[in-house]
Amino acid sequence: MYQIHAWSRNLILWAPALVFRTGLYVGPGVDLLHLGLFCLSFSLLPCQGSLGARSLWSKSNSQAQTARPPEFEKGPSLRQRPDNTFLESRGLRLRGLGLGGRQAGRRAEPARGGARPRVLKRRAPSGRPGADCGPGRPGGRRVDMPGVVHILSLLLVPLMLGSGGGLKNAPLRTFKIDYNRNCFLKDGQPFRYISGSIHYFRMPRFYWKDRLLKMKMAGLNAIETYVAWNFHEPWPGKYQFTGDHDVEYFIRLAHQLGLLVILRPGPYICAEWDMGGLPAWLLEKESIVLRSSHPDYLAAVDKWLGVLLPKMKPLLYQNGGPIITVQVENEYGSYYSCDYNYLRFLQKRFHYYLGEDVVLFTTDGAHEKFLACGTLEGLYATVDFGVDANITAAFLMQRKYEPRGPLINSEFYTGWLDHWGQPHSTVKTQVVASFLHDILALGANVNMYMFIGGTNFAYWNGANTPYQPQPTSYDYDAPLSEAGDLTEKYFALRDVIQKLKTVVEALDILCPSGPIKSFYPLTFIQVKQYFGFVLYRTTLPKDCKDPTHLSSPFNGVHDRAYVSVDGVPQGVLERNIVITLNITGKAGATLDLLVENMGRVNYGNSINDFKGLISNLTLGSSILTDWQIFPMDTEDAVRGHLGAWHGYGGKGHHEAHTHSPSEYTLPAFYVANFSIPSEIPDLPQDTFIQFPGWTKGQVWINGFNLGRYWPARGPQKTLFVPQHILVTSAPNTIIVLELEHAPCGDKEPCTVEFVDKPLIGATETWSHVPQDQNRDSKPGRV
Repeated sequence: MYQIHAWSRNLILWAPALVFRTGLYVGPGVDLLHLGLFCLSFSLLPCQGSLGARSLWSKSNSQAQTARPPEFEKGPSLRQRPDNTFLESRGLRLRGLGLGGRQAGRRAEPARGGARPRVLKRRAPSGRPGADCGPGRPGGRRVDMPGVVHILSLLLVPLMLGSGGGLKNAPLRTFKIDYNRNCFLKDGQPFRYISGSIHYFRMPRFYWKDRLLKMKMAGLNAIETYVAWNFHEPWPGKYQFTGDHDVEYFIRLAHQLGLLVILRPGPYICAEWDMGGLPAWLLEKESIVLRSSHPDYLAAVDKWLGVLLPKMKPLLYQNGGPIITVQVENEYGSYYSCDYNYLRFLQKRFHYYLGEDVVLFTTDGAHEKFLACGTLEGLYATVDFGVDANITAAFLMQRKYEPRGPLINSEFYTGWLDHWGQPHSTVKTQVVASFLHDILALGANVNMYMFIGGTNFAYWNGANTPYQPQPTSYDYDAPLSEAGDLTEKYFALRDVIQKLKTVVEALDILCPSGPIKSFYPLTFIQVKQYFGFVLYRTTLPKDCKDPTHLSSPFNGVHDRAYVSVDGVPQGVLERNIVITLNITGKAGATLDLLVENMGRVNYGNSINDFKGLISNLTLGSSILTDWQIFPMDTEDAVRGHLGAWHGYGGKGHHEAHTHSPSEYTLPAFYVANFSIPSEIPDLPQDTFIQFPGWTKGQVWINGFNLGRYWPARGPQKTLFVPQHILVTSAPNTIIVLELEHAPCGDKEPCTVEFVDKPLIGATETWSHVPQDQNRDSKPGRV
């Protein structure tokens, strides 16, 4: 037996040599080809209500609203139609896994990584505006497959690129702090960022796109950068904003690649950069007191801010750009001066140049003495700490200064700085990954400092006190090396992010046109979704501490709805079978229903088969309204943005019953790669795939939709895999959308199996096949 590691705790594949026969066949006594599948699911978690709860990322969302259709203008009734919903989907992030043979496996495959909402026009507006061997057979051939995990091209990384033609004419957007729900609101929806630090001034412009793409691949949805004043104004009044100094281009590039930006313009930045980013020419005023309200210092700062900040204003999120928050000064509480007038001056000037709606924040060490002098009313206080800290204690210190609002670690240290004459500083990968996991599990926002360090070219390195100058390299033991290489730490942190982050990228991919809003729910047809899935979202209008009926009184769920509240699965509503669930949650909690079209009626009097929520839902006795609706384009997401191969282009009403939420997990995508040896003649062949332990879902191979699997209900246990969709020239990609419950967990990987014969469950044999005119009657049994 040979073990293949794919750089994930869950990715371990055991197999001897692989041999193929008819179909995808594995030699005498070995009929199964096992594929490891790594869960790439992301929780649909709303904002944390307190320390220890978890938070949600959310897609940007317009405030446009559609009106009720004219046929429902008489006032609310249980059969009235709704108009809109907002989606939160499970994450779509690629994970490759090779097939094992006699060679040891090797590490691989970096992950791969808005649009305006559609509005249905109605004549009369009404309602309120609305989220995965051995020897061959006798006479056959023995074949060994190398244990390889294939590295997917970095060019496939950007899942959704923003507009490349500038930031003008962007729809109205907002980014705010929700102090009631302890989170950010991005276009009115709960949002969490997972960010990494990158300093444009520490790497040539030639590399900016490469480094940003790799950060995007790791699962980040934002980047953070300082602005080094002395890099742009090395001599008084001599400004440099072109070439390697073009910070505006850097920010626009991040925006093009789908990354948000956290801007830290100082004026002091520390950053192990010469004089903390302050220009040396400031010292020509010998009496100047830096980082204070000294007149000479303030005059120079004011002039600099008057040059820099107007360049940044068009790049703010509110103005169509990517900048979501702006830091004022940097760790000011660690400086001796403790000058609140200086902070007030900066606050006023930042608002003057950037506007009153910009989110300004401060960052300080998570200690009383630092926060006491580094914070100011009106500037949101955040903390920084590394793996030596107590996470709970650090965030409780933030809570002392910000009792409400999002938890934020603005500098989570992935490594540490170096000094000449001292050993290179490193921090163990597993320690960093474990801490990141724990921070995200609290629902906190986080920026990893650094995600790539870069180089202190020329004379730009800084120094510490007592005097210890820093070297030219600013590698920082970061996830991306100084030269931009993917490190073990990169893969480990990427795996953590993929497990715990939410899915703003997936929302952009699955619903590129954005959500539709409606007072009442709309059918699939009304939102022009003819197949697949639509996610309906609203909020609970009241507290449901005790189990409360979520009902479809007129059997209005067509056909299955996977229900969750604040990211906690509640069960499944199913047409003609389950029309009521007991759910729990607080008032204002997010209610999601992922509705699946199981196929339209093709015979009889009911072929006018509408899909989706075709009548209103009730919670207790209240009709649910104010929906956001996400038509999900799974085919385009799988074929275009998940790196899939592009070669292809009962009638009776049953008594309602409830399901235990523990039976379910949130719908999730699972992705893996497998290879077929090109040196074996006559491969590939037709084969079948089965799903041991899986429940229900959809599967794609190389972008080809094989159809639904439902072994939990049967009778069909396998799906036919035609040979023409398989390739030997490149890795084959398999994507599984599991809707109810996957068999894998922290200790066990998910697997699927290729077999050479179909597997069928319970069967019945009939004496004859009925004719069309007799179709409604059952044939006679043998």
